[in-house]
Amino acid sequence: MAVENLERRRAEIPQRLQRLRKSGEAKLSRRDGEARFLRERGGYALGYTAEIAVSEDHLIVAQRVTLNRCDVPALLPLVKEVEERSGASPEKALADAGFYSNENVHELGARGIDVYVPDPNLARELNTGKRARTIGRNRVRSPELKAMRKKLRSRAGRQVYERRKTLVEPVFGVLKQQRGMRQFRTRGQAKVAAEFTLAALAYNLTRLFARRRAL
Repeated sequence: MAVENLERRRAEIPQRLQRLRKSGEAKLSRRDGEARFLRERGGYALGYTAEIAVSEDHLIVAQRVTLNRCDVPALLPLVKEVEERSGASPEKALADAGFYSNENVHELGARGIDVYVPDPNLARELNTGKRARTIGRNRVRSPELKAMRKKLRSRAGRQVYERRKTLVEPVFGVLKQQRGMRQFRTRGQAKVAAEFTLAALAYNLTRLFARRRAL
């Protein structure tokens, strides 16, 4: 039996190497070849990136499971999904610094959406009070960046942006703490996406039921 297992594993090596080359990754998991090693606090974790958009009444209005290693590519697709599901563009879009790029801000602004997304240096300023004057080692030249910093440094802008923590973070808290979704139970992106969709539906139904009971 041990010899058969060894031969089977040897026969699988060329196929695994081909999948590795196609993925562009340095390493793939044997348990879930579609998952990726993603950075998290304290190191890396094998898995997927779960992305959500939340309405002002704390309902999940868009959700996706991706292989994104950062949040920048997620903002425009999430807004597009919100538009497709609701049939209208959101008036405002609030997101943390991980979603910031000049392109994201420009594109959403061109579509008439009022955007509140700080760049990483401005986010540090908002948290510490230490004024951010540069972006990395470079002077701030981008008109989108200048306008965003001016908006979020104003009292009105900060008040709007601070709503983000009270909208999105509690939803993730419920999913992780109350529903135990600190890791997915399925493998493969399609199955994980289905699992996350069911979790989002269950969350929304629970919230709608609680709201109805409170009336």
